[in-house]
Amino acid sequence: MACTKRWLLCLSTLYMNKLTLRCSNARLRGTSNRSGPNKSPVSPHDDGQLHSPGGHSQASHSSTSLGSNSMTSKLPPLPASPSLSQSMGMGSGDEAIMSYPLPNPLPLWLNPAYARHIVKGNFMTLSARPKTVEQGEWVAHQVVEHYRNLWNFVRVVYDKEEDGKTICNSTSCPRMSAGTNHSYTWLNNRFEPIELPAFEYITLMQRWISGKIDDEKIFPTEASGVSYAHNPQITTTALLTGPDEWIGKRSGFPKDFFSICQTIFLQMFRVYAHLYWAHFSEPFYHLNLEKQLNSCFSHFVLTATALDLLKPQELEPMQPLIDLWAANGTFPPESKAYEYANLKAGARLLQLGGMA
Repeated sequence: MACTKRWLLCLSTLYMNKLTLRCSNARLRGTSNRSGPNKSPVSPHDDGQLHSPGGHSQASHSSTSLGSNSMTSKLPPLPASPSLSQSMGMGSGDEAIMSYPLPNPLPLWLNPAYARHIVKGNFMTLSARPKTVEQGEWVAHQVVEHYRNLWNFVRVVYDKEEDGKTICNSTSCPRMSAGTNHSYTWLNNRFEPIELPAFEYITLMQRWISGKIDDEKIFPTEASGVSYAHNPQITTTALLTGPDEWIGKRSGFPKDFFSICQTIFLQMFRVYAHLYWAHFSEPFYHLNLEKQLNSCFSHFVLTATALDLLKPQELEPMQPLIDLWAANGTFPPESKAYEYANLKAGARLLQLGGMA
């Protein structure tokens, strides 16, 4: 068990070091440097109480505009994105694409040329649980590592520009949204759903997740019992279904551990979705970080689906990208992410982008 943990630590350290180095050395396209280091997130005012993030997703028809005037004047023009009017009909994949609430032209992140990765290979090797690792320990490891990965990107949109504003702010992103059809609410101290600017929502989410991870009752650093794999031949989460058994019990995790991890992954997915819909072009594309974002998000989706941490319907805001990645080979056929994808829609997106 000790050897396995050392291997996991080394693997995660190498992966995180590469990501952190690339994020910290990000450069504007067409420039040689970018002034100022990445800063830690700036917390908005708060009442001192952290509440459950809730699970509300509301339909919305308002649009958001990206800010950061200081960066805009320096930026080269964006590449052209595929248009939905390019030979769209009732052919293969067209109906699925037309059913998605997509703008025209398509977002840059649905252009196959910019849906690529910095890492080549099968991310399933990083998502699949080693046979000798207990399920709860593996889920806990994935929660912590994916949270660290995500926060590298959140720090980029929290970095202050020359005008003193962050890229994601109450003006550019007045609500926590992922496109025009998905907006998310937070529960206040009276457990009422309220809309918040994305900046505040993400900060509260970060505090809530950090509080859960740092809670020894939820993520114990010293297991109360012996940690071992329930059955080395079974690698799915559907291992323990009896009332007196639960995922992580053998490693000292509480009975509600897995449901808490599911909520954490749902919150992280919402942040990824907001980053793609509101900030993919600015700042990630303009800082040459789109491949890093794609690599971490595809790894996140593979892990979330493989471990049953996200349900298929919860992936809806990013379904077109999941379709595209299934069609271009990013998601292997044996993965649940591939199973949840619409391959015809993905293939059609490749055609629209001139990649098929």
